[in-house]
Amino acid sequence: MLNNLARRVFGTSNERTVKAFAKDVAKINALEDETQALSDEALRQRTETFRERLKKGEDLEGLLHEAFATVREAARRTIGQRHFDVQLVGGMVLHQGNIAEMATGEGKTLAATLPVYLNTLGGQGVHIVTVNDYLARRDAEWMGEIYKFLGLTVGCIIHGLSEEERRASYAADVTYGTNNEFGFDYLRDNMKPRLELMVQRPFNFGIVDEVDNILIDEARTPLVISGPTQDSSEAYVAIDRLVRKLDEADYEKDEKARRVMLTEEGTEKAESLLREAGLLKSPGLYDIENVSIVHHVNNALRAHTMFRRDTDYIVKDGQVVLIDEFTGRMMESRRLSEGLHQALEAKEGVPVQNENQTLASITFQNYFRLYPKLAGMTGTAATEAGEFSQIYDLEVVQIPTNLACIRVDHDDEVYRTAAEKYRTIVTTIEACRAKSQPVLVGTVSIEKSEILSGLLKQKNIPHNVLNARHHDKEALIIAQAGRLGAITIATNMAGRGTDIQLGGNPDIRVFNELADIEDEDRRRAEEARVRDEVAEEKKQVIAAGGLYVIGSERHEARRIDNQLRGRSGRQGDPGASTFYLSLEDDLMRIFGSERMDGMLQKLGIQEDEAIAHPWVNKALEKAQQKVEERNFEARKYVLKFDDVMNDQRKVIYEQRIELMRADDVSDTVADMRHSVIDEIVARCIPEKAYPEQWDIDSLHTKVQRVFALDLPIADWAGEEGIADQEIRERITQAIDSKMAAKVAQFGPELMRMAEKGLLLEILDRHWKEHLFNLDHLRQGIGLRAYAQRDPLIEYKREAFNMFETMLATLREIVTQVLSHVEIRADSPEELPARREPERMQETRRDPAFAEPVPALAMAAPPPGIAQRPPPGISLAGAPPPGAPQPGPAQTVRHPDFNPSDPASWGKVGRNAPCPCGSGTKYKHCHGRVA
Repeated sequence: MLNNLARRVFGTSNERTVKAFAKDVAKINALEDETQALSDEALRQRTETFRERLKKGEDLEGLLHEAFATVREAARRTIGQRHFDVQLVGGMVLHQGNIAEMATGEGKTLAATLPVYLNTLGGQGVHIVTVNDYLARRDAEWMGEIYKFLGLTVGCIIHGLSEEERRASYAADVTYGTNNEFGFDYLRDNMKPRLELMVQRPFNFGIVDEVDNILIDEARTPLVISGPTQDSSEAYVAIDRLVRKLDEADYEKDEKARRVMLTEEGTEKAESLLREAGLLKSPGLYDIENVSIVHHVNNALRAHTMFRRDTDYIVKDGQVVLIDEFTGRMMESRRLSEGLHQALEAKEGVPVQNENQTLASITFQNYFRLYPKLAGMTGTAATEAGEFSQIYDLEVVQIPTNLACIRVDHDDEVYRTAAEKYRTIVTTIEACRAKSQPVLVGTVSIEKSEILSGLLKQKNIPHNVLNARHHDKEALIIAQAGRLGAITIATNMAGRGTDIQLGGNPDIRVFNELADIEDEDRRRAEEARVRDEVAEEKKQVIAAGGLYVIGSERHEARRIDNQLRGRSGRQGDPGASTFYLSLEDDLMRIFGSERMDGMLQKLGIQEDEAIAHPWVNKALEKAQQKVEERNFEARKYVLKFDDVMNDQRKVIYEQRIELMRADDVSDTVADMRHSVIDEIVARCIPEKAYPEQWDIDSLHTKVQRVFALDLPIADWAGEEGIADQEIRERITQAIDSKMAAKVAQFGPELMRMAEKGLLLEILDRHWKEHLFNLDHLRQGIGLRAYAQRDPLIEYKREAFNMFETMLATLREIVTQVLSHVEIRADSPEELPARREPERMQETRRDPAFAEPVPALAMAAPPPGIAQRPPPGISLAGAPPPGAPQPGPAQTVRHPDFNPSDPASWGKVGRNAPCPCGSGTKYKHCHGRVA
């Protein structure tokens, strides 16, 4: 009660935030007369003036009012649109690095031009991220007129561009592109052998359009670049044949968790079938020898029970093409990982493609957190404000509409069966058609849209269908969905990016109907006629009640329903919306429809009779909230695991760039060589061991194998009073002399090129193998919950150990190869070119692999594990790039330095004296590798 009273008196937090921008809006408006008086050239010259002021020390905040006024006037002169005051507020919210929630039709695309222009003035470029190629191309051309008028360059990143085209687009002041293309370019860049081949610049400022779709819905599926592994297509086909023989009693499925597993009887039946087919390597299905068979069986089961054709995927041109559950679009470049896509191909009888091995991957959460400054815009973000704040540190600000929304949102109507619901929808459409009111029907799948389409065809009702099968007609269908009597069925309205204007879209009509008219006078006359027709038709649509939105089912996310509703009532237009549901809908069926069905029967609900009440709306909203919370947990769970890999990814990628940037990596190679010597000597001559306990034969063998040197180590060890330190120094001196002789033999330039090329080649190979091992570790780590261990803590510990092992192996292999290598090229040009990975493929992981482990009693994490910082390791054992880099004999000390407390020593150089005061080098004392 007190909270409600306070809100009435002081307003909500959001209202106070928006109100705070009023003074800035007034200052921008006060500059309008001044900017309107400028010539085109004078207005364009302002860009250079602003850049000069920045160079002299002024900050962006000092330029904000003038820059926004400049863009507003440029928009008015170029595309004939003037920013509303609420769009100025939206632009300032974006500039501050927050999310602007603006209703459909309020002009988010135009609002974004304000902060984009302001943030390009520093010369570092701005990225605008959209959900598909069409929107990226459209916005780059449309808004590009404003930017080009003001002297900025504009680029567009879409699928199919060459490397040169991508590099040019990223070099532009303003770059439009899709989330997938930006993410995959980042991964591809970090697989390039030379710095000049990279296409992206350092990140500066990014604005994400449809931010809830990209940072929430898409965040469950990481971006993956993979390469082919061995062919196992026959196994998928053979297992698929056997799985078809299983009955529903042979497995249990959990639709909430999207899991399926064999029952005890099902396991016995599967073992019998596999035994008859000769596929079992040992009697029991779950024996260690049959791990791959279990993997195939589980994938085949999931393909048959959890994935539905025309809902989760379609078959097109002999391929299984995934459908985005949030937008209804085809995702032709994406494949499910871990063999699940191959299982779907076997199920549908299309050619089974090879499985792939991960070469590089990243989640959208970690990709977009690379931007020093990030903002977003959408029509529906408030329901996910907590997640945006927690994961991305983005606050959601709801921008008021330019004109009040007068759409009428009716209570949901719930029917017992889907057939009753569909009959009612068709009846409602007929009633709207009788008065020429346009109707937009939203469905959750292709299957449901085609059921409705079939019912309308039976009644001879003309209509348009927009789903993954008609993806290419998307903009045209949506643009004309507001015409008199138009009936449109659409699968999910998320991120369509095209407004539904009452009476139709005049610009698209002009483009389509007048494209062949070359005579300028005739074209102008025809264009005026079309626009008059649209204006007249709009009046008739308004008189009929505006756009009527029908929801045929509730989506698991409230945002998707809000996006559908938001298509009606734009810019103060009239409209209405109703959701028609049945107890057979997925959301109702999975979340307790049995009790509701029993209750409706007791109440005596008749056929074709609905229950409609605000309480029903609240109950459904709570069910949706539960699903949203569960999906948030799944995304957090994915992120926690990816954060482990992300720490390692940052180290590797940063050091790759440092290596590519360096002309001479001899110091790095020498440090690696010395680390390997230290490790070998430490293993064979343990600390404080007596000479008779030294493993001299093993030391001699390892030195000969790694460094190709036959040294008299046994003779050295026989000298009286010799210590391990002196043996280490003699080995080091001999090896350094050998490498110096190689440099003298082949020449410094050739040797430096060989060192750099081999180092990058070996690093990439070991990183790829490390990712492969992490994939396997990730797949099985959840089982440790049954041993009362936290899988995440176990994964952190093992991944860290694996990373250390990989770096140690890397150092040894690089040292060994360079010690043995004989360079036969006479000039640098004759060195063989580094080959790119063959047949790389961009994929997305299956969201179901990202589900949390069931909540079990977890053992307390080992001390220090949960709080362990990112691995402070470099290729040569030094601190990672970004950390303070001590010189070869220096120590960066913590302010609370204590010689007896290693935790207070800070960063210590490996060749620096040990801070404990022993007098020996740190790498031979407390920094010694065991």
